[in-house]
Amino acid sequence: MYKDRNEAASKSRVLKDKSAPPPSTSASGGGAAGVGGGRKSQAQFDTHSSSNFTDPLKNTRSDEESETDSEESDVSGSEGDDTSWISWFCNLRGNEFFCEVDDEYIQDDFNLCGLSSQVPYYDYALDLILDVESSHGDMFTEEQNELVESAAEMLYGLIHVRYILTTKGLATMLEKYKNYDFGRCPRVYCCGQPCLPVGQSDIPRSSTIKIYCPKCEDIYYPRSKYQGNIDGAYFGTTFPHLFLMTYGHLKPQKPIQSYVPRVFGFKLHTS
Repeated sequence: MYKDRNEAASKSRVLKDKSAPPPSTSASGGGAAGVGGGRKSQAQFDTHSSSNFTDPLKNTRSDEESETDSEESDVSGSEGDDTSWISWFCNLRGNEFFCEVDDEYIQDDFNLCGLSSQVPYYDYALDLILDVESSHGDMFTEEQNELVESAAEMLYGLIHVRYILTTKGLATMLEKYKNYDFGRCPRVYCCGQPCLPVGQSDIPRSSTIKIYCPKCEDIYYPRSKYQGNIDGAYFGTTFPHLFLMTYGHLKPQKPIQSYVPRVFGFKLHTS
């Protein structure tokens, strides 16, 4: 993961080098302008005052310099975009359900109690999440670096399930709920009710995430196949119900209408 960021930075520097026009190009461009302007006779130039004379070479250079400055500013802007690991992770495709956990919460050892025994490479994974400079990338093999990255994702998920049960975490998830980030209920008679993420187990690697509809009180698979691969333990079995207890005004009424199967217009017998 560190390597990907370094490669991205190096690519930006290469693009910056390529975007700056070489001196020979500017000189030839200016020379062409000078030749075009020099088609008039010298006598004609002498008749004009120096205050009215416009140097075409100067204009060409100024245009090229302004273009180069704008290109360099774009490149420097992309290089200056120093995204944190947490922001990067939450913006990956399929991770839209995750919220960004505050660094202060992660830095409090009390909040991480018991996680060191569940996550391999715990210390290295924690450093990666918090963007702490570490030299382990030089010592580890490529395979070990991949294990650290995988451990960081697992550790963040286990921290996340705790964070979203806090007051601040619930408030963050409330904003995502209002933006329909968790999707809507696919049931017709729920009329597009916003859903909440839920896990069927609190044990990692037991089941994938589902979405819970507070209206029909049933669970469904997420619409995106990428979201469907998320471990349900990273959201847990408690979150949606604690959320609706905290924000009771958001709990909808149960649907009155339900689908009635018919054959040639007649209801089917219950037996």
